[in-house]
Amino acid sequence: MRARRLSIAFALTFIPALAFAGDAEWRRYVIPSTGTSVDMPVSIFTSDDGAPEGGTGRRFFTEDRRADLTVQSVPNPGNDSPAAFLAKMRPPAGIIYKRITPDFFVVSSIRDDRIWYNRCNRANGSMNCVMINYPAAEKRQWDGVVTRISHTLRG
Repeated sequence: MRARRLSIAFALTFIPALAFAGDAEWRRYVIPSTGTSVDMPVSIFTSDDGAPEGGTGRRFFTEDRRADLTVQSVPNPGNDSPAAFLAKMRPPAGIIYKRITPDFFVVSSIRDDRIWYNRCNRANGSMNCVMINYPAAEKRQWDGVVTRISHTLRG
């Protein structure tokens, strides 16, 4: 019982940091070489970790590194449909949420007590993507942040 109280107390110490997510400072991030852009909460993702592997863009972390956001353009030289591109990526088994249209795909699941979310928009010769990872225990606090990021992805 004491361990449960400690884990709840530990989890609650992070909720106030996310409580301001609605009041977070948002800025438009643009990948200069591709024009891909997205609104991102710069007051939440405060650490720039540099270019991601496998594409052009940036990876950002929260100060405590418990959550991360990657914005990138991934080459799609065959101009594959979102469904074909996703299949080639070989996503892990156990996807909880999947939506595929002719213009984009979204997949999400839980791995190691963390939610991973990936949305990619089809562009000419590339897929423009956002990937977000955050603690599953904080899903409700992150829902609005993830939704805004996802809906503002352009390119």
